[in-house]
Amino acid sequence: MNSFTISGQLIDIFQKRIYPAEIIVDNGMISSIKEIERAEMQYILPGFIDAHVHIESSMLTPAAFARLAVVHGTVATVSDPHEIANVCGMAGVKYMIDNGKKTLFKIFFGAPSCVPATSFETAGAVLNARDVEELLKSKDIWYLSEMMNYPGVLNKDAEVMAKIEAAKLLGKPVDGHAPGLKGEAAAEYVAAGISTDHECTTLDEALHKMHCGMKIIIREGSAAKNYEALSKLISMHPESTMFCSDDKHPDELVLGHINLLVKRALSEGNDLFDVLNIACANPVLHYNIPVGLLREGDPADFIVVDDAERFNVLQTYINGQLVAEKGKSLLPEVKAEPINNFNTQPKKLTDFAVRAHKEDETSLRVIGVTDGQLLTTALNVQVKPVNGFLESDTDKDVLKITVVNRYSDAPVAIGFVKGFGLRKGALASTVAHDSHNIIAVGVDDISLCNAVNALIECKGGIAVADGDKELHVMPLEVAGLMSTEDGYEVAAKYAAIDAKAKEMGSILRAPFMSLSFMALLVIPSLKLSDEGLFDGERFEFVNVGM
Repeated sequence: MNSFTISGQLIDIFQKRIYPAEIIVDNGMISSIKEIERAEMQYILPGFIDAHVHIESSMLTPAAFARLAVVHGTVATVSDPHEIANVCGMAGVKYMIDNGKKTLFKIFFGAPSCVPATSFETAGAVLNARDVEELLKSKDIWYLSEMMNYPGVLNKDAEVMAKIEAAKLLGKPVDGHAPGLKGEAAAEYVAAGISTDHECTTLDEALHKMHCGMKIIIREGSAAKNYEALSKLISMHPESTMFCSDDKHPDELVLGHINLLVKRALSEGNDLFDVLNIACANPVLHYNIPVGLLREGDPADFIVVDDAERFNVLQTYINGQLVAEKGKSLLPEVKAEPINNFNTQPKKLTDFAVRAHKEDETSLRVIGVTDGQLLTTALNVQVKPVNGFLESDTDKDVLKITVVNRYSDAPVAIGFVKGFGLRKGALASTVAHDSHNIIAVGVDDISLCNAVNALIECKGGIAVADGDKELHVMPLEVAGLMSTEDGYEVAAKYAAIDAKAKEMGSILRAPFMSLSFMALLVIPSLKLSDEGLFDGERFEFVNVGM
């Protein structure tokens, strides 16, 4: 590695000072930081860290994700590979680790704690306590990923507790996932050894969990946007707060990453050092990861920005190597080979028909979608059967939604959803958290069937269909979750298919991302698995008809 010197206005987040400095980098490490009288008016600071992300949700492999992220000053991620683990098991986790090692970008993977997320759905794999312990013993695994099975924690389920204990014995943090949990239940959940939560949607919930001893990760992703509700934590508890994207689609990653949260926080008048502690230092200190924080002896992971207000990233360095400059990624493309788990046959039109139990108006349980949130509501909507069948009603924005088992041939599950706004056609995706079966929403059965079968044919991806007239498919060759193509190409293709969804009437900011969470049973209220309609508050199946 070459040695070099760089000078500018150093932002020291530990001393809370900004001063002219000369930094000497030697073999990827910072060997010297010297305060000088004058320096160029550019600002040098530690790189940004995404404290919780599922890289798979970007539809990019880890190396492809890295190429886009470094442009925005991100040098590292704390990444949970449970999406691919639910499809391919241990082989999927290994795939992510191996691909991540092919880039300079620093990716710190966790051991997925909940594969499958629940017993109420069909996943492609199971990781038991012994598997998780094996992963945690690896030097490539840094923490136990989000413990979504909070009922299992509260009920002291033996498998759940064994996973947590394994992490604690190895001195590795345990991430949480407990949307809406408060009171004694939250205190008990934290007391089990769980240290973070990224699922808070209100300030009151976040403050309560902090009081119990948790660190709160403010999430601003493509579907779930909680920054506005939680932004007061930045000034109230900067020492216990981090930033994350959780799930970020490729078109949005092209536009920005953690840098957007930093800019937003500063524009609202928050203290510069509080914001940078949250964006840079807190994840390093909490997860004990080897990312430099601009100190002598640290790895040379830092960024250069134009000024301390606009924060436009000019350069990004990782281990002393320039990896992005002036909006251009300098990381090389990495060829990725596919891995997959897909075994279901094409579906028939009749598979999506729902016969009504009576001829007159019927009351249905309907999933209510809220834009920008993963939480759904349980609605009661009156619908009138058409020729003896329950159909979508675009006037009421009540649409048919289906989940199709991708791992074996089985009857499809059907429900109804309100909030997508489609006026015609259907959307389908094999990105369907967390088991990643095929999920589709549509106005008519022909469109639903065509969109689903298009994904069965290519063994995973996203699709838009409008009856027999129009079909657009974007294959995701890696586990039906990620593309093997370059990130910028994937972003352009995704933007085009997203635009098609909106042309058909979708009113959601990220319709495919919102669709992907309609199968996530561990977040209330109503969701749909391949086994049926699920009440996430009662944690049991319910009938579509009331």
